[in-house]
Amino acid sequence: MLLSTLGRLIWVPIAFLISALASLLVLLTLGQEQVTRALFAARSEEEGLGQIALLLQEAFILAAGLSVLPALLLVVIGEVARIRALLYYVIGGGLALALMPLAFRLAQSEPLAAPSVMLLQVLATAGFAGGFVYWLIAGRRA
Repeated sequence: MLLSTLGRLIWVPIAFLISALASLLVLLTLGQEQVTRALFAARSEEEGLGQIALLLQEAFILAAGLSVLPALLLVVIGEVARIRALLYYVIGGGLALALMPLAFRLAQSEPLAAPSVMLLQVLATAGFAGGFVYWLIAGRRA
């Protein structure tokens, strides 16, 4: 029993790091695809500069929203409660990442525009992938 618990204490952080890397990989590939699509869609140079400014603003929000605390909380709750459900980790991972820009905006004193749907879709997809990878590695045997 003690050996099993010790193994779990070692395996869970490793699985969390691997799932975070999977989320980051999905985030970078989908984000790069969306950025290229938006830049090529710009018709004039002024529109292109406006698009670049908007993308830089969303990249800042994205970088600020890449906190692992919500996902870590999700994993801790899942491990303590011994939740083994695939949907818990997949949906929870998607929500943890997609809600970070909204939480970041709530912490700001000045009102900011809502995040774009594209940003939320990319974040949610990356969170879904990370939650699925964590469930595959460690969540099934919580």
